[in-house]
Amino acid sequence: MESDVDVSVCVYCASGPVPQHYLDLAAEVGTSIAKRGWDLVSGGGRVSMMGEVARAARSGGARTIGVIPRALVDKEVADDDADELLVVETMRERKGLMDAHASAFLTLPGGIGTCEELFEIWTARYIGMHEKPVVLLDPDGHFRGLLDWLQQLVDSGFASQRSLDALTVVADVESALDACAA
Repeated sequence: MESDVDVSVCVYCASGPVPQHYLDLAAEVGTSIAKRGWDLVSGGGRVSMMGEVARAARSGGARTIGVIPRALVDKEVADDDADELLVVETMRERKGLMDAHASAFLTLPGGIGTCEELFEIWTARYIGMHEKPVVLLDPDGHFRGLLDWLQQLVDSGFASQRSLDALTVVADVESALDACAA
């Protein structure tokens, strides 16, 4: 499907071993990005969820842009099939280029690296450094504990409800992508 909207979705997700249903979720996201005629921006690895989302997006005809630090090229096994693979020196450079290439950010289940990427781009949105959508796809409660803790921060005065409202949390792929297009 060809899109009349120029959307590039940066997807943050796990790059290490995960259960099969998370790999399936990543593939569904990549397929859905391609069906909408959008581009994918990723961390440039070809393993785990990161690799699945990129392979599925490319299989559907999406353009893929991967950004990976040189030190992680061997560790994450660089996605040499990416339409554009940008190799940088640092994680900060990586995130900057991912940000620059994206019009929206979608976080899938992942670990501390995924959370770090989410928090940085979400904070930047909240403080007005960008107005791009920041979306968290949580179909099975992976982030439930984190979201509960964030609500406790609001309840105790350490965060505002407005800061939480700068993050869109959804449970299914199509709602996540609709939010990315907003």
